[in-house]
Amino acid sequence: MPEVKLISGALIDMVAALATASPRLRMNYNFHSDAADNPHRFLNVLLPGTYIRPHRHLVPPKSESFLVLEGVADVILFDEHGAITARYRLGKESAEGHLWGIDISPGVWHTILARTKRVVCFEVKPGPWVAANDKEFASWAPAENDPDAAAYSRVLLDG
Repeated sequence: MPEVKLISGALIDMVAALATASPRLRMNYNFHSDAADNPHRFLNVLLPGTYIRPHRHLVPPKSESFLVLEGVADVILFDEHGAITARYRLGKESAEGHLWGIDISPGVWHTILARTKRVVCFEVKPGPWVAANDKEFASWAPAENDPDAAAYSRVLLDG
């Protein structure tokens, strides 16, 4: 019988504890076995204050899907100059009904920010993962460890 991995409350709590202990205030739990796998499937637990620098997956072109299993998160899309073009509040009722997730096309600038005490996402994106070309970070947004990152993140959340 093939091995299975269950997405349980215990697993989510374990990943959330790791996220709490992480300076980045987030943590992945991979279901794929290594960087060469295709597709990549993982839980991503995001806590308030985490900052994911806006980025895109253009070369090679990769789509990215997020499903919110718990909590509420904003996925924000940007144009080439950093202006916000769209905001989707996942995990919450909207004019379209309950928004569970989003599928982002290759080359679209985006970020995701936690709006609740914890956000649990199931993510899928094509593999393989290669650090050198996994994502292109936006030059118009502060780097993750930049002192301006927290203020920029708050501006995005307040927008």
